[in-house]
Amino acid sequence: MQFDKKQLSKLYYSIGEVATMFDVNTSLIRFWEKEFGLIHPKKNKKGNRLYTPENIALFNKIYQLVKMNGYTLDGARKVLKDHKSADQVEQGITSSNDLTIVAKLEEIKVKLLALKEQ
Repeated sequence: MQFDKKQLSKLYYSIGEVATMFDVNTSLIRFWEKEFGLIHPKKNKKGNRLYTPENIALFNKIYQLVKMNGYTLDGARKVLKDHKSADQVEQGITSSNDLTIVAKLEEIKVKLLALKEQ
């Protein structure tokens, strides 16, 4: 599931529309929003979330890492943290393969540090 921001024609999308794009529940969209802390949707007077195409591009990256590449939430968070520039993440400057390698190395590093402490 690859989204091109140019394909998104509206300025704002409801949480239901975003959930439909990724074929997930709206609760998962809210969960990822809270867990990753990268997405801050606007809210209307009723408090409904309104997502921009940039927000959707970040959701797409999270979806790719977690659902398609099998990352844990911590692993995906580290990958996104290591690539702080949202433009780099959104534009996919680093390849999916590079992201996989980096996440695996981070997991190995954590395990090795834990062994060292023992």
